[in-house]
Amino acid sequence: MEINSTGSGSGVGEHPMDFLLSADFNLPKVGEIRNGYIVDIQNNEIIVDIGSKSEGIISSREVDALDNITREKLVVGNEIPVFVVDPEDANGNTILSYVKAAAEQDWIDADNLLASKQVYTGTIVGTNRGGILVSVGQIRGFIPNSQLVQERTAKTHNTGKEISAKVIEVDKERNRLILSERAAEQEIRQSKRERLLQSIKEGDICEGTVVNLADFGAFVDIGGIEGLVHLSELSWKRINNPAEKLKINDKISVYVLKIDQDKQRLALSIKRLEPDPWTLVAQQYQVGQLMDARITKLTNFGAFARLQDEYELEGLIHISELSDDHIEHPNQVIKPAQDVTVRIIRIDPEQRQLGLSMKQVTSEKFIEADLEMLNAS
Repeated sequence: MEINSTGSGSGVGEHPMDFLLSADFNLPKVGEIRNGYIVDIQNNEIIVDIGSKSEGIISSREVDALDNITREKLVVGNEIPVFVVDPEDANGNTILSYVKAAAEQDWIDADNLLASKQVYTGTIVGTNRGGILVSVGQIRGFIPNSQLVQERTAKTHNTGKEISAKVIEVDKERNRLILSERAAEQEIRQSKRERLLQSIKEGDICEGTVVNLADFGAFVDIGGIEGLVHLSELSWKRINNPAEKLKINDKISVYVLKIDQDKQRLALSIKRLEPDPWTLVAQQYQVGQLMDARITKLTNFGAFARLQDEYELEGLIHISELSDDHIEHPNQVIKPAQDVTVRIIRIDPEQRQLGLSMKQVTSEKFIEADLEMLNAS
């Protein structure tokens, strides 16, 4: 009986073992990255099963150059990525590299960091006159001096310390990886600002530091976000310039007046933490009382004067209360910054108004009250 040596479906003349000659056994290719399992470590060489006809070898030279943290990952049974350096060397071995595989993945990670704009924290591995070197896995990134926070030079950064930066340029072909500490700082500050804005509410009392003074108010940092204390919110007393009350780097308490989440702005107040003098006028002043005052402003209908006491409330001397004589304008009898004696003739806490008079200072109807006050003093 003749046996069909080709088997069912075989081509005429084919040997049943011919497929072994044509199969590639999943042969590795130069530059390919595969995942494999460490099956043995011999003479400081790492043997890796990459699913091919034979196992691959990571050379002892590469293993010797690895840092301790990386070596701890390379133990029997662990799955690792490897780069195919040579599918078959002169001795028939497949030569692999863990470092090159890790570096390839690091370039991919760097591209992802660039696309996502995420902040990366790495270790400073060196410095030079132009900037600092930072590890991004197995590859080295460079932060130029111009991209360091507050234009700090490389001398202020110590090797071995961690630093946060953002990837701003990736060019694998030129082995160029550029990062920016400045950009990361802005990102971190913005993130902190947003979290703080979400955590505080109107009416909160916060501790802060005066960071800038302007004609219209003071800027105060309350832990990562700056708010404005407007000139009108510095004090219940009239202040012409913030420098009269504050200086840069002062540590102060502030009251949160308003939060604008959309514009990320804070309106703060200092005076809201102090007693409102208009709530105390009933206890501090009375109609008929004589006070020292200073003229602050002239108008067609009268003059404004500020009481020269602890609270420095401002009141109006109507033009009809400036003099016994008829006058056309207050400047006929008074001028700004002039010190005068006035008598309180009206108190309206709800409207926050004081009515003052100069012509009634010597009025006979207040003689008895003046004598009583003089005796009391």
